[in-house]
Amino acid sequence: MNAAVVRSPATDWTFVVPVIALVALVLTWGRDLPGWAVALVALCLAGAVLAAVHHAEVVAHRVGEPFGSLVLAVAVTVIEVALIVTLMADGGDKTATLARDTVFAAVMITCNGIVGLSLLLGALRNRVAVFNAEGSGAALATVATLATLSLVLPTFTTSKPGPEFSGAQLTFAAIASICLYGLFIAVQTVRHRDYFLPVPTTRSAESDDDHAEPPTARAALISLGLLVVALVAVVGDAKSVSPTIESVVADAGLPQAVVGVIIALLVLLPETLAAVRAARRDRVQTSLNLGLGSAIASIGLTIPAIALASIWLSGPLVLGLGPTHMVLLTLTVVVGGLTIVPGRATLLQGGVHLVILAAYLFLAVSP
Repeated sequence: MNAAVVRSPATDWTFVVPVIALVALVLTWGRDLPGWAVALVALCLAGAVLAAVHHAEVVAHRVGEPFGSLVLAVAVTVIEVALIVTLMADGGDKTATLARDTVFAAVMITCNGIVGLSLLLGALRNRVAVFNAEGSGAALATVATLATLSLVLPTFTTSKPGPEFSGAQLTFAAIASICLYGLFIAVQTVRHRDYFLPVPTTRSAESDDDHAEPPTARAALISLGLLVVALVAVVGDAKSVSPTIESVVADAGLPQAVVGVIIALLVLLPETLAAVRAARRDRVQTSLNLGLGSAIASIGLTIPAIALASIWLSGPLVLGLGPTHMVLLTLTVVVGGLTIVPGRATLLQGGVHLVILAAYLFLAVSP
């Protein structure tokens, strides 16, 4: 962690940009924006993403791993859930699949994009990326279980027509999701915390980061507050530009699911950048914590929130995946297991995960 990361946030651009992005959110919320305004909001969104990564690293350096990656993953997911619920409340029947599309996009982006890119960068630096198979394997097993219970089973249940859960089934899925998420957090942060710590390396370049003076409690609290502000701005500005995104998607004749993919890409930018920076510092385990932890949080928090919101949301709630997406999910879990079990990965494994992500993105545009 270099000096730029731990200095007081009030002295640089990372203090100003989240505030500007939040002001832009307030000024544009619920309004039809002209093209120049959309461009300005997009710039604010990009700046807020970079600021969020900075403040996440300050907090992470103060609290240490795995709490640091957990802070960013949970913060992003909580606000992502708020975005999904808000869009569903405003969209009616046309947003029936929005939760499914966004959550599945988040799973594919984190488990293939973040994981693949992290392994690729780690292998480029050290020829072999090294990580804890115990922690990463437990995280992948949790992702697979949550995804199957929440996104696959609705396609095959018969209590309600279509790929939907009945009320009782949705309640069970929500309770199971929150219980699994809570159990994972307990294992990650208390009982088996060592399984999720970065594997020591012999790289001398990392020693400067390891021995850098951590930020003060005051600086960390300021960064935590600014992290929340930045993430609120990221998700809120993403919602402000979402009508433009939906219009462009419709004009291009693309499937509605592409909207969920774009939203997930925007919302997960802070975690992706943070994971990339960690991998470049030989902290591949931190990157995997971010990727797989974000996938767990995305399902484990979204499904209970959607289940609760369904009490007052009108319209259907479609959660079941189609055959193509089930094949991609199965491929992701199988390949992920083969990648994680050895605790070591080469360029090939990173490339395989990125190809799976590329296939998902291509099929989202051309189903």
